[in-house]
Amino acid sequence: LLLVVLLPPPGAASAAALPVVINTWAFRTAAETAWRVLESGGSELDAVERGCGQCEIDQCDGSVGYGGSPDESGETTLDAMIMDGSTMEVGAVADLRRIKNAIGVARKVLEYTKHTLLVGESASLFAVRMGFPYEDLTTQKSLSLYAEWLNQSCQPNYWKNVVPDSSKSCGPYKRPGRVTYKEEHIISQRSVQNHDTIGMVIIGVSGTVASGTSTNGAVHKIPGRVGDSPIAGAGSYADSTAGGAAATGDGDIMMRFLPSYQAVEYMRMGTDPTVACQKVISRIQKYAPKFFGAIICANTTGSYGAACNKIPGFTQFHFMVSSPLLSGPTEQVVDCI
Repeated sequence: LLLVVLLPPPGAASAAALPVVINTWAFRTAAETAWRVLESGGSELDAVERGCGQCEIDQCDGSVGYGGSPDESGETTLDAMIMDGSTMEVGAVADLRRIKNAIGVARKVLEYTKHTLLVGESASLFAVRMGFPYEDLTTQKSLSLYAEWLNQSCQPNYWKNVVPDSSKSCGPYKRPGRVTYKEEHIISQRSVQNHDTIGMVIIGVSGTVASGTSTNGAVHKIPGRVGDSPIAGAGSYADSTAGGAAATGDGDIMMRFLPSYQAVEYMRMGTDPTVACQKVISRIQKYAPKFFGAIICANTTGSYGAACNKIPGFTQFHFMVSSPLLSGPTEQVVDCI
């Protein structure tokens, strides 16, 4: 049974009740898992960790967890973060290698260190000290994605202004002797078919907020690339005095605008969550009209909303909501602006 609920027109407030679980894309098992954790008395942080962790296990759309989005050298690496909106503490990992449960490691950063973000090989060593096993994140699927990409002369990729010409051939690339910058007008190669991050916001019964994200990042990224997902205020943001938000899409562009932080600030000023989300999207549009991206927002009363940027192949954004007003986790849709 597929339930699709159409949201009220822009500006109309969603009916509010607590608790609320909202997550990017139609990742139903993630929503169900988080909701079950809340129902059985788990904390908001527990629910975020388990909900996003469910997507890591399910390899949601190949864009979360192991075996997806190989980088330029064919390796899958993971980024994740979790945020406690009551203490404003954040735990995050980026470029995490050979560890499957990225959001679990992020939670350990929050709980057992005074740091916010650990990266790369050192983050993996930390994970092992915290009891996570080393595991291969490569699968037949990620290997064949990688092989296919090499066969297509490494298209698409993330290089620019280099030799050899990155739009025609594989590297290794170098800086040219003399740099002539040419404007790049490329529509994101991605569409709704290859969404890329689980982002989740949870508002507990008493209005406390937690948020989190998990992703394996941009497919064919340059090794070492970190996107918006593990960056507080970019990938997600939680503040129990206002609300929470999480973003998904082209992290390289979106992270420059700290969209999740901005959305929460709009909600703090009393802006309706749907409008807060829309304002964030239109702010990015001014600089990158063709970016691929969406954002979800929820305030401390349990009102929620979402918005996305309209580009060819991506005209609607699907997300999941669970609340006492709905009979179970429900897929919702907004039209992009």
